[in-house]
Amino acid sequence: MEDNKKEEVIEEVTENENDVESPKKKSKKSKVDITKEPAFITLQEENAKLLDQLLRKQAEFENYKKRVAEERQRERKYALQDFLMESIETLDILDKAVCFKTEDQVLKNFLSGFIMINNRLKQILEHYEVKQIDALNKPFDPSFHSAIEAIKVDGVEPNTVVEVIITGYTYKDRVLRPSMVKVSE
Repeated sequence: MEDNKKEEVIEEVTENENDVESPKKKSKKSKVDITKEPAFITLQEENAKLLDQLLRKQAEFENYKKRVAEERQRERKYALQDFLMESIETLDILDKAVCFKTEDQVLKNFLSGFIMINNRLKQILEHYEVKQIDALNKPFDPSFHSAIEAIKVDGVEPNTVVEVIITGYTYKDRVLRPSMVKVSE
């Protein structure tokens, strides 16, 4: 009996082998071009869309990195700006003190110390590229000057700075404080 069962199983296997076609026979039988299938075309379009999105995101990220690097460089370049702004306010106070006229010899000796401090502070500011804005008798420029008053002056062309009330300063290529001026009409 067992032999009969074995023979039946062997017959079934051989029948199944005959039903199954070899891959060589299948490929010869039917060649289907999958590139023309709608699903394949849809996948190709989606792939192209995703690739485009990826390239755009990469370009956007590169631009972001450049912006951040430029911003950091700008921050380093102007890091001292707030400190220097406060320093020029101190310089204004010292300028007023050293311009004080007196006949008292003790006070003159005392003021000579302030003159040295004032000169040293100006040297330090120059070292850090802080420069006074030369405004007197120059054409009015709103990017460097702030007009407080317009006055009539004979023999002076209109829109010319005739008096500097408060000295302005630049730091590198920026205006720390504009000059407060009177302008001819």
